[in-house]
Amino acid sequence: MRRVTVGYFPLDRGEVVQYKTIFLFLTFVQGGQTLLWQVAKTETEKDLVINSLGRKWELAFTTLVLFGGAMFAAFPKFYSTSFGGAYWVWVLILFTFILQAVSYEYRKKPGNLLGAKVYETFMLVNGSLGILLIGVAIGTFFTGANFMLSSYNFVTWTSSFRGLEAVFSLFNLSVGLFLVFNARTLGAMYLINNINCKGYGELEERLRSAVQKNFLYSLPFLSWFVVQVLPMEGFGLSENGEVIRVTWKYLLNLVQVPELAVALIVGLILVVTGVMVTTRSSAKYGIWSSGLGTVFVGLAVFGMAGFNNTAFYPSKVDLQSSLTIYNASSSLYTLQVMTWVALAIPVVLAYIVYVWWSMDRGKISIKDVRGVDASGSY
Repeated sequence: MRRVTVGYFPLDRGEVVQYKTIFLFLTFVQGGQTLLWQVAKTETEKDLVINSLGRKWELAFTTLVLFGGAMFAAFPKFYSTSFGGAYWVWVLILFTFILQAVSYEYRKKPGNLLGAKVYETFMLVNGSLGILLIGVAIGTFFTGANFMLSSYNFVTWTSSFRGLEAVFSLFNLSVGLFLVFNARTLGAMYLINNINCKGYGELEERLRSAVQKNFLYSLPFLSWFVVQVLPMEGFGLSENGEVIRVTWKYLLNLVQVPELAVALIVGLILVVTGVMVTTRSSAKYGIWSSGLGTVFVGLAVFGMAGFNNTAFYPSKVDLQSSLTIYNASSSLYTLQVMTWVALAIPVVLAYIVYVWWSMDRGKISIKDVRGVDASGSY
């Protein structure tokens, strides 16, 4: 199949992919939340972990919101199809992030009715169920969803589960479980980097052990994804623009768009390097290697799902209703405006870097959690 480039792709649609991949890195917050009861054995250690994560949770939440806004502007048809049809998945994801925000705000507030352990449970729900469902939603970019579009782009969802049926796919679950364990791995590495463990050597040992264990737990799900996706019959575009099934489509995408293959290989190497540095030495900077690697892997996965004349949101019940970057994009005028807006991406990234640097000029220690609530505010 010939390869076709897309007119206004580089910035406006690239902005969506960038927010997606940056968010995958920032899921270390959710991953760290799920480790709370395993690595923190005392109330002081819990306060250290939660206040360390509390410095960053808003960055992850803001990135998720920016992704939603960019997706709506660049791909309104996908936004209306997925969010309007598979709404139970997205409602549950949103609900878990609401629980997260409430938990950081009220966990240690005087006189709260629920108690600290309930809010800690909410954090666990956000870090496990929330990330699992995001992974399941990403899996549908390859396996497809149960929708039909009318000539007026009215969405008909053919499953009464409204998106939750995707959870019953082993492929989708493998993506979700990989993201959960990868987030836990990143979360442990972030905490090692961010917490001054002087006097809490056992906490650091447990965190390093968590890095190794969760990385190993993630490998079977990553392997299942790779083994399934490479020979998978994908959804491509014919010369006349019709959506057709193509054998080995996603492997062909890696071969015909070598940048994707390079990003995938480099990303995996960086992730493994970060884990090895963390588990085989006393170094504390593994988060940066594995975090950048996660971004590269995300770029490769999302690129495989949508580049090279590929339907990035296939319909399992009506092939021609499948969404591509051609038929799901905004109008040319909107894309032109979004291209100019996307020039602000470096500003957003610079802001994140500055805020991160400002918060992390000193490692968090026991003196920092005295008189500070879980949101990181005095």
